[in-house]
Amino acid sequence: MCCWQKMHDPVRNRDGETPRRGVVRGAVVALSGIVAAFAALPAHADDLSEIQAIREEMRRLEAKVERLEAHHAHSGGDAGGRMFAGHGLRQHSLSGNAPAPSHPIDPSAVPDLRHLSIGGPAVSADSQTAAEEANEALQDANAQQQQPQLNMDSSSPLSITQTGVDSLPPVFRIGGVSVRLGGFIDFSNIYRSKNLTSGPATSWGSFPYANSPNAHTGEYRPSAQLTRLSVLLQGTPTDHQVLSAYIETDFGGAAGTANSYQTNSYTPRIRQAYMTYSDTKWGFHVLAGQAWSLTTGYTQGLLSRHEQLPPVVDNNQIPGIVFTRVPQIRFIKDFGRKWWVGLSFEAPQVAFAESDGMLDDGTLQPGVGMRGGTDVLYNNSGSGMLNPNAKYSMDVAPDIVLKGALDTKLAHYEVYGLARWFKALEKAYGTNSIRERVSFAGGVGGDITVHAIPKYLQVTGNVLAGRGIGRYGPSMISDATFKADGTPAPIPELIGSLGLIGHPTDNVLLYLYGGIETAGRNTYRGLDGRQYGYGVSDLDLESCDIEQITTSTCNAQTRTVADMTVGGWWHMLQGRYGAVMTGVQYTYVHKIAFSGTNNVGQRIDPTTGGNTIYVTFRYLPFQ
Repeated sequence: MCCWQKMHDPVRNRDGETPRRGVVRGAVVALSGIVAAFAALPAHADDLSEIQAIREEMRRLEAKVERLEAHHAHSGGDAGGRMFAGHGLRQHSLSGNAPAPSHPIDPSAVPDLRHLSIGGPAVSADSQTAAEEANEALQDANAQQQQPQLNMDSSSPLSITQTGVDSLPPVFRIGGVSVRLGGFIDFSNIYRSKNLTSGPATSWGSFPYANSPNAHTGEYRPSAQLTRLSVLLQGTPTDHQVLSAYIETDFGGAAGTANSYQTNSYTPRIRQAYMTYSDTKWGFHVLAGQAWSLTTGYTQGLLSRHEQLPPVVDNNQIPGIVFTRVPQIRFIKDFGRKWWVGLSFEAPQVAFAESDGMLDDGTLQPGVGMRGGTDVLYNNSGSGMLNPNAKYSMDVAPDIVLKGALDTKLAHYEVYGLARWFKALEKAYGTNSIRERVSFAGGVGGDITVHAIPKYLQVTGNVLAGRGIGRYGPSMISDATFKADGTPAPIPELIGSLGLIGHPTDNVLLYLYGGIETAGRNTYRGLDGRQYGYGVSDLDLESCDIEQITTSTCNAQTRTVADMTVGGWWHMLQGRYGAVMTGVQYTYVHKIAFSGTNNVGQRIDPTTGGNTIYVTFRYLPFQ
C-alpha cells in the first residue's frame, strides 16, 4: 500500500485522501480484481471482449485520477504522492518546492508502455495481450530451464559452422516477433609454410611455384576477422506459418584503407541476409536473399541453416567442398518431412581464363582457317554499389539448381542438377557488327551423410561434375575460356570430398577430410600452330622451377588441387556466462599444373604444395 502525506485540505479521510479520489481509487482496485478473475477463466471470445471493455474503463478511471491529482497540485494541494492504478504502481516524484503545473495533465500524452510496439503498424489490443502473455510464459520457462548447451553431435554443428542461433531462446520480443542473437568472438593463429599474404580465408589455388620467393618462406598471421554476429527474427502469422529474417556478418571485408600495420581496420561484410516463409501444413518454403547455394550439401531436409558444412576454421572451407554464398530466390516443397524437392535461382558470375599470348589487347589469336583474330569483351569494372576495382562478368541468366533429397534414419541423400549460361560480346575480323555469344554449362552432383555409428561417427561426401563449374569449388579454378570465334568455352571439371566426423565425448569433435578439384582441357589450334585456351600442353614453363629472389613469370595453368585436412574442437567451458571452445586444424594442399615444355622441347610438370595450421579460440556468449 502507498502512504499519502497529510495536507491541510478541508475534508480528508484518515489516510489523507479526499473522498472523491478515494472512491475512484477503490473502483480502480476493484476493477483490477475483476480483470484478474476473468484472466483466470478460459479465454473465450466473449470473455476477451468483456476483459477488453473493463480495461478500457480502467484506463478512463486512471486518466480521471491523474486529472484530479493534477488539478489538486495546481490548487496548492498535495505536491508529492504515489498512486496505485491499473496493473502496476505509478510514481510521481515531485519535489515539495517544485512549481505546480500550469495546466492539467493530458492523459493522451502519457504513453502506455504495456502496449508499446517498436516499429511497424500498431498491434491490436487482443493480439498485444496474447503476445504479452506468451512472452511472460516464455520468460518463466527460460528462468526454469538450464543454460543452452552446445550440440556437437551433428556432422556439421551449427555453433561451429554457423552461429547456432536456432537453438537459443529469444532475447526479447518486438510485438509478435521474437529476436534471437547468436555469434562468437574468434581469435585464430594461422601459420602457412608458404607465404600467401592471405587472411583467414586461404586462397587454395594460389600456392606459389618454386620461381616465386614466397614459395621459400612461411607466414604467421593472427586474426580476429572470423568473429561473427547473427540475428534471427521470427513471427508466426498462424500456427502453421512462420516468417523469418536472418542476418549474419563477420569482419572479412577489406576496404582500400584496411591494413595490418597499426589498427587492423577490417570491415564488416554480409555473409548471409535473407527472409524465409514456411507453411508446415502444406510443406512449402520460400527463401529470398543472400544464403548458401542450394548446391551446398545439407544435414537434413533442404532448409536454410541446416547446411552440411565441414567444421573447419578456414573461411574458404577446404578444397573439394561444393558451395557458394550468393543472392538467390528458392522454393522448397517437402513431403512429410522425408522427401524434399528444391528449385533455386541464384546470382551468376563467370571466371574466364586464357593461355599465355591468347589475347592481344582484347583480340583472340585467330584459329585455323580464319583470316584474323576476333575482338571479345566478357567483363566490366563495377560501378554504383559494386567494387570498382573488381571485374564482373556479363550475365544472361541466373544459375539454376534443381535438387531432390531424402531423409532416412540411417542417412541423408541428395541429387541435383546445375544449369549455367556464359555470355561474351564478339566482333569478327573484317566486320562492323557486334554479336552476342552465349554458351550453356552446368553439371550434376550429389551429397550424402551417413550416421555410421549414431552419435559417435558420421561419414559425409559430396561431388559435382560438369563443365563450367569452377566457381563452386574453394580453389576457384576458372569456369571457361574461349573458342577462336569468341564463343565462351566451358572447362570440364570435377569437385569432390569425403569426410569423417567423430564424437569421442560430448565435449570433443574430431574430423578428417580429403578433397579434390580437377579440370580438363578445352583448347583450339591457332594459325601459328600453337594451342590456345585452357590446359594447353605447349606452354614454355621452364621458369616455373627456377628459383628467383625477384618474381619471375610462371604461366602454368592449374589442373588439380587436392588436400588432406585433420582437426578437432574442444568444448572447454559452459555455463550461464556462455561457452568457450578451442580448435586445431592442419591442412596439406598439393597443386599440380598442366604439363608444358622448356625451350628445348622437354616436358615440364610444375607442382607445389604447402601446409596450413590453425589454432583457434572462440567465446560464444549466447550459448
